[in-house]
Parts: sequence; C-alpha cells; structure tokens
Amino acid sequence: MQFAFKTANQYSPWADILPVWKEADGIELFESGWLFDHFYPIASPHREETDLTGPCLEGWTMLAALAQATQRLRLGTMVTGIHYRHPAVLANMAATVDIISGGRLELGIGAGWNEQESGAYGIELGSLRERFDRFDEACEVIIGLLSQETTDFDGAYYQLTGARCEPKGPQAPHPPILIGGTGEKRTLRAVARYAQIWDASGAATPAELTHKRDVLRAHCADIGRDPEEIRISRHIWVATGAEPGAIVDEVVAFAEQGLDLAIMYLSPPHDPAVLAPLAEALAPLQA
Repeated sequence: MQFAFKTANQYSPWADILPVWKEADGIELFESGWLFDHFYPIASPHREETDLTGPCLEGWTMLAALAQATQRLRLGTMVTGIHYRHPAVLANMAATVDIISGGRLELGIGAGWNEQESGAYGIELGSLRERFDRFDEACEVIIGLLSQETTDFDGAYYQLTGARCEPKGPQAPHPPILIGGTGEKRTLRAVARYAQIWDASGAATPAELTHKRDVLRAHCADIGRDPEEIRISRHIWVATGAEPGAIVDEVVAFAEQGLDLAIMYLSPPHDPAVLAPLAEALAPLQA
C-alpha cells in the first residue's frame, strides 16, 4: 500500500495550498500529490452545498508552480478533462511539466463530464458516446506525441500530420498515464489499453471495487495485457477534524480488495498541520 494526498482547487487560496504541498514534500509516506482539473467548484462530500460562483484555481498552472516548489513528490491532476484542451496542446504541457519537475509527472486524464462549466464556456462536451470516442483518439494522440519523433493521426476528432512534441520529458516512453472512472464498457476498456494507473474513486464500496477490478481484468485478458501492470488508486476523503482511526479502517477495507494507492483528499480550508498525524496513523499500512 502506498499513499498520496490531494488538495482541492476550490475555495482554497494559493497561500493555503502551497504550504500543504511543501509540508507533504518532507513527509516520506506521501509518494504523490494531486489537484483537480475544473474551472468552477464541484460537489464535495465535505460541503453540504456547493456555490458554483465560488473561487477555483486552474490546475495545470498550479501544477507547474508546485513542480518548482517541491523536490520529491510525484504530482498530477486527478483528472484532466480531455475536452478542455486539444490533446496536442496537452501533450506539450505534460512534457514541459515533466521536464520542470525532473520526471515526476503523473498524467491523469478522463473523458470529461461537467456539463455546467462546459456549457458556460461554450466548450463542446458531447454525448456520452462522443466523449469516449474522442477520449480514445486523444489517448492515441498524446501517447504518440510523448513517445515518438513524429505522429500522424487521422481520426474523427483529431488530425495530425508529421506532428512533433519537443523536447520530451525525462520519463520514457512517457509519463505514467492515470485514467479515472468506473464505466465498465468504455472507461475500463480504455484503462486496459492505455493506463498505468486506474483511479477507482467512483467505486463507493470495497465490494464495488472488487467487481470493477474483475471487469478491468476481463478487458486486459481480451487484449493480452497483464492486469498487474496497472496500479489501482482511490480517493479517501478526509473531512476537517476526521478521526485517523476511521480513515485507517477505510483504507484497510479497500486494500483488501486490491487498492494500491490511497489518496487522502483533504478538505478546505487547507492546513499543513493535518498531514503529520495522518501520516503517523497510516504508516503501519505502508508496503
């Protein structure tokens, strides 16, 4: 079992987020830190109501700054909505952050879901089928650009001709790709094809995680991939004042069903003082 943490972009000034990341960088138990990729606040288990007019910082800009502010932590967005940026643009962003961080980037991506903010900005989200057709194409484009000298691609959504992404980051063939979601037909099939990490935060219970894991294994069998190549992550929500014992019990329950990376999702207002006691409670579970 390994551990990470996540800070919320929403309702959180930069002056609060930065000290949490710096503190976590000095706590060996936390292997990675995460942000989300939204422009409006989203629903949270920490808040009874979500004010969609509230503040929300942009994730990739913060990620580049946090790459400079830390030395050890791996870092990423959980997850990048693929429809917000052309995948060639995202590939160049990812390569740059991988370079800035010295090879610490984890590339979290997903098909996108937020109708409210997409509609407000006039960014086409599309039907569920369109989202996943576009997502499959985007995965191929990103992997090609991050791992090949030139990429040609002729899809329904994206067309590339002799496209380059230089310089590439230090991780070969590309930064680890994390795909988030639990949809059995399209998401888990994409995980089997493209991902090194699967975020299963949509699995509400250990039993549901077991079922989704078995579906993923079937998709891997269909294409001849070893499912052990794919790490499984999941958020563990940490409310303000939460008892460490209850958090440990939740981690243990999911670990018994195959969870590899437990991501402590911290609630605003962010306070670096929560990290050390949390790490102390979780340390006996660390593999």
